[in-house]
Amino acid sequence: MENSQCEKGEMIEQRPLLLVKMDDDDQQTHKGGFRTFPFIIGSTALMNMAVSGLTPNLILYLMNEYHMDMVTGTNMLFFMSAFANIAPVAAAIMADSFVGRFHMIGLGSVVTLVGMFLFWLTSVIPQARPPPCVDSINICKSADMLQFLFLFLSFGIISIGDGAIRPSSLAFGTDQLTGKAYQENASAMEKYFSWLYALTALSLLVALTFLVYIQVNMGWGLGFGILVLLVLFSTVLFYLGTPFYVRLKPKSSLITGLFQVIVASYRNRCLRLSSQSEDILYHQKKGSTIARPSERLRFLNKACIVQDPELDLSPDGEAIDPWCLCTVDQVEELKALLKVVPIWSTGVVSTIHSHNSFPVLQATSMDRHIGSSFEIPAASFGLFGVISAIIWLVLYGTVILPLASKVTGKPVQFSTKQRMGFGLFLSFLAVLVLAAVESVRRSVAIKEGYSDDPQSVIPMSAVWLLPQYLIAGVAGALYATSQNEFYISEFPKSMSSVASALIGVGGAVGSLLASFVLNTINELTKRGGQESWVSSNINKGHYDYYYLVHAGVCLVNILCYIVCCRAYGPCKGEEVEVMEEEKP
Repeated sequence: MENSQCEKGEMIEQRPLLLVKMDDDDQQTHKGGFRTFPFIIGSTALMNMAVSGLTPNLILYLMNEYHMDMVTGTNMLFFMSAFANIAPVAAAIMADSFVGRFHMIGLGSVVTLVGMFLFWLTSVIPQARPPPCVDSINICKSADMLQFLFLFLSFGIISIGDGAIRPSSLAFGTDQLTGKAYQENASAMEKYFSWLYALTALSLLVALTFLVYIQVNMGWGLGFGILVLLVLFSTVLFYLGTPFYVRLKPKSSLITGLFQVIVASYRNRCLRLSSQSEDILYHQKKGSTIARPSERLRFLNKACIVQDPELDLSPDGEAIDPWCLCTVDQVEELKALLKVVPIWSTGVVSTIHSHNSFPVLQATSMDRHIGSSFEIPAASFGLFGVISAIIWLVLYGTVILPLASKVTGKPVQFSTKQRMGFGLFLSFLAVLVLAAVESVRRSVAIKEGYSDDPQSVIPMSAVWLLPQYLIAGVAGALYATSQNEFYISEFPKSMSSVASALIGVGGAVGSLLASFVLNTINELTKRGGQESWVSSNINKGHYDYYYLVHAGVCLVNILCYIVCCRAYGPCKGEEVEVMEEEKP
């Protein structure tokens, strides 16, 4: 037995030497590396193109083909968005702890393909949707229970599949750069993210232009059929790279560890804590420099107290039951997460207005022609927000900061909290502009006699819509990038992956809140037989009032954000700067 263990130990010790010898030929003889990028990045871009090409026109499809009113159709999209944003959390836990990233991406791709195929069937099989309206007597039959369930099932499957792919695809690409040659090459990771973000942005542009145009002008069947093919190509391309992938084994999930702290602290709730006692033994992670938990949120410290080393710890120093005893690091990671929850909640509120489908209907009712022949699809106006976001991100680092530094005579760098606050303000401003433009649009529609005909195009150029999209694009770019940076900089290094999960959960909660606000306003404003503010007839409704309510919510949210920032205190790195400035 001893000889066999020595032989195993020698084999393990020799492995790094073997890798070092073959570093020069890593791309030819070993798995992983740059040769996997075409498969991983290409499949990710195609999948993103398909999913991004599905959502812009959905409200038009639901209202025209399923005869849903504005509130019902928008609520369905809200629930689809919430499902798609919460699914990555469960998928991340499964990928990290049980099935691995490769299998999770593959499973998610197949599930998305099935869901997209089922949704495509609704556009090509007449029995899968309600019959067309009888225009002469203005009768539109709504979907029956089976048709509605089939539609909702396809939406749910797409959301689950897409949610399963997103948290794993980004990390799976970084798994391919595990060789020593890539770890020592600082530009390897930069190349990966540069190509990934570039092709993702390109896929979004194609979705908002080419795919949206086909759906509107060449039919739903062809438009949605192309999406099925894109998902199929994405799935096939991903599996084609199987022989070259590095497939790391699943390990304990950080998110699971956070839940373990909550359970352990509850189970140990009867333990007494004393800041004066030095006799308390805390369970430490091997190699950790944190000996004792912090004093904030002290009730969580009970999760890492070792009551009896012989019963609680194994011979190698690990917890026998991690749901009863956690490490100090786990406790501090949960505390870091709870500390940012108030600021995170203000980001959730800010996304409520961005989940609405009304801007597509607003653009549909306006003149979208460029020249005499070409007409911009209503759902393609979101492209202007993407363009403004890209322009801002380029100008911010290359023009704005250098110019501000030159004017002030010292280096200028805005903190993450300042950028998040400015993003919230621009988001509030975008909602105000949207409400003002809608007030003008509605007045023109009523003046020209279109109050009873929401399908007609009023004599008002859709150029009026550009300011709200441009401002919203910059607001989204500011808040999204600074939010990611805020989480990564404030959390321990082991929690970097939680940032994407937090943002996803925020999107899910925002969708549900948006649905609640929409339904509440609809119920309150249609009492007494009056036309609802969110009526399907946007010329009779009052979406300008609806967005003024959103603007009020945004304003209150900004004030809450200021309070939360002051309560949070300085971020990491700002404390040192303050101390240096106070020195004489």
